[in-house]
Amino acid sequence: MPASGVQTMKLDVDRCARTLLPIELDGMEVVLEARAYQGKDEHTQAMALINRGEGKEAGEIPLVRVHSGCVTGDIFHSLRCDCRAQLECALRRIAVTPNGVLVYLPYQEGRGIGLFKKIQAYALQDQGLDTVDANIEIGAPIDARDYELATEILIDLGFPKIRLMTNNPAKVEALEVAGIEVVDRIPLVVRPGTHNERYLETKRRRMSHEI
Repeated sequence: MPASGVQTMKLDVDRCARTLLPIELDGMEVVLEARAYQGKDEHTQAMALINRGEGKEAGEIPLVRVHSGCVTGDIFHSLRCDCRAQLECALRRIAVTPNGVLVYLPYQEGRGIGLFKKIQAYALQDQGLDTVDANIEIGAPIDARDYELATEILIDLGFPKIRLMTNNPAKVEALEVAGIEVVDRIPLVVRPGTHNERYLETKRRRMSHEI
């Protein structure tokens, strides 16, 4: 349940722009509602893709993926993480689910430490460190993400109660503390490969991801 006393206001209208966005998904065209959001500073921006339910479906609890941007994985299809696989799996579910929502947070690259430090950490991982120890070695937080803007977006969409697609209990807790009621956690588990097996094991063993 949301933390007592937590209140989240809807975003100002000038911090949200909207359109319809046709995307290609598994060789088919899918049209989703797209909303772009401006955070408190110009560098903090996000996008929501929504498959709105109609009629009786409009009242269904939304199925939500809050996805941290990953240039290497989402764009360049890196095999060192599971980000792209999780993004594609989430989009497939959202596209066929009334009130399916993807909240995409590009500013959370590298669990919030940014692209430059992420590649620095990758270099240390090449030398044998896991993802946790590599971040510590470069003086970066293990996970620097916050979900304030994601929470504002969900409230703006009229979705204070959600079913969340994630393997990360900390994400569930952070959203609940911010004021979102997570009524169910739906796992997004992908098969490990040669290049990301240790990465996924570190998530499970050292960051309590349920994979």
